[in-house]
Amino acid sequence: YGARLLLFGGATVFSAGMLVCAVAHTFWLFGAARLVVGIGLGIVLPTVTAYIADLSAPERRSRNVGIMMSGYAAGALLAPLLGAATLPGMSWRWIYLIGAVPAVVLIPLAIRMLPESPVSAPAPAGSRGEMLGLRPLLAPGIRRVTILFWLISFCGLLLVFGISTWLPTIMQAAGYSLGSSLLQTAAMWVGAGVGMVAGGRVADAVGVKPVVAIAFLAGAVSLLLMSTAPAIGFLFLLMFVSGLGFIGSQVLTNAFIVTRYPDELRGRGIGWALSVGRLGAISGPLLGAAILSSQLPVQWNFYLFAVPGVIGAALAALVPVVRARTEASQEPDFV
Repeated sequence: YGARLLLFGGATVFSAGMLVCAVAHTFWLFGAARLVVGIGLGIVLPTVTAYIADLSAPERRSRNVGIMMSGYAAGALLAPLLGAATLPGMSWRWIYLIGAVPAVVLIPLAIRMLPESPVSAPAPAGSRGEMLGLRPLLAPGIRRVTILFWLISFCGLLLVFGISTWLPTIMQAAGYSLGSSLLQTAAMWVGAGVGMVAGGRVADAVGVKPVVAIAFLAGAVSLLLMSTAPAIGFLFLLMFVSGLGFIGSQVLTNAFIVTRYPDELRGRGIGWALSVGRLGAISGPLLGAAILSSQLPVQWNFYLFAVPGVIGAALAALVPVVRARTEASQEPDFV
């Protein structure tokens, strides 16, 4: 159907879901609205990443994806700041209402200004229903890359959602106030935004593969240092680095994906990677909840979340490099 239509549809869906969340008065209605928000975001995030890659020159793809996703970081940064400013004095419903307003305002503007993707095209005859587009991603020569990207996305989204969901609670358990914990979360998202923009530029210059691996490792090291209860100034620096590492690494993984697949597989490649990665997004908050509700010291939150960071770095290092296409073959050669 084309990336442009999917973007508008997904943005409309999650905006509507957020408005329902703001007025829901039953648990089940609130839960259903949250599901709708997730569906909308699930449509928008992979589509907009592939869309930006389609519009970008090859030497600027990582940079442009990072710049685009810095808007995601800015929104996530505003969320804890908004929470710190409004809670507990005001209702949490205002957060959903305020969060829906920009999308409602921007959708009409986007309809007027955004062009269709230059590589968007109807699926070839006979290709619809091929395991929901999965079969080409598991073809010989591409299968290994696909599975590695699935595993990297699992680790990345486990960290993004596990840490962002539980970080304020973890820091409160470590003895910090709610306000301080929310500001620490904000510092993490500032780091994420810087990591997305700067990491994208570096990735275009030296290659995205080493940048993703180093980002994962930087996040893991910062978590281990947080477990030592550092001074508050150093703690905010570590929060910044953890955002640059863990959240920035997931965004750069998305850039990694869209630069490794051929044009015709880019959208389905990142869509499947983020879909499988959502299992990590589910596992991360569950892991944090299990640790916090156990009798383990609070430091174990930092230890256990550092492990997927190390694994993600190792997996990124294993992704094969792409050779240029040859005249005799239209398929990319992965080595």
